[in-house]
Amino acid sequence: MSTPDAPAWLAPLLVLALAAVHARGRWPLRNPWRSAAAGASVAYIFLHLLPQLAGAHAAQGLDSEVVFFALALAGLVTFYGLEHALRRHDEGRADTGVFRLHVAAFATYSLTIGYLMMQREAEGTLPLLLYAGAMALHFLASDSSLRIGHRAAQATRARHVLAGAVLLGGALGAAFTAPPMLVDALFALVAGDIVLNVLKEELPDEAGSHFGGFALGAGLYGALLLALE
Repeated sequence: MSTPDAPAWLAPLLVLALAAVHARGRWPLRNPWRSAAAGASVAYIFLHLLPQLAGAHAAQGLDSEVVFFALALAGLVTFYGLEHALRRHDEGRADTGVFRLHVAAFATYSLTIGYLMMQREAEGTLPLLLYAGAMALHFLASDSSLRIGHRAAQATRARHVLAGAVLLGGALGAAFTAPPMLVDALFALVAGDIVLNVLKEELPDEAGSHFGGFALGAGLYGALLLALE
């Protein structure tokens, strides 16, 4: 049975909401709640997005499920390589050039997320809301870490750039529709990026991570996803 498209106004509204998360920036997220937001976004990747991509292509008779997991791995490795290169040049200082590269990478990432929001309209209201919820929680966690990693003035500029990137991605998504296989490939790459970003922020002790919060967020959002299957 086909799923009815989401209302035409919903995806643009959710793009605006995601941009607002970036623009607001200073959400009062304490460590356990930041970790819970990170856990929820990872649960979405493993329990909804990747299985959905693999299942959709298997149903079409394409022996390509592994391709999307490979692309997720490629996204993780690529973003890790970028982070590694930036940290080698940074050496603990808030260098302007390194900061700009960091923001450019996250802006590209945010633009892609905004673009993909507009590409999920045909999948129906619920998948669109689940995607928006997971990305909003991920932005809450990553923006909180951005404030910690850079000076206040830099973080303020960065969140405006990232908000603009989401809006630009949404506009591109409304204007241009990519082939379904390319859209799914972008989803897989973003999945890998999200997993890497979450682990990067949660694993170091100095990041103020909170395992209980992470497990709670992953468990609750995961339970919601499974209940809605």
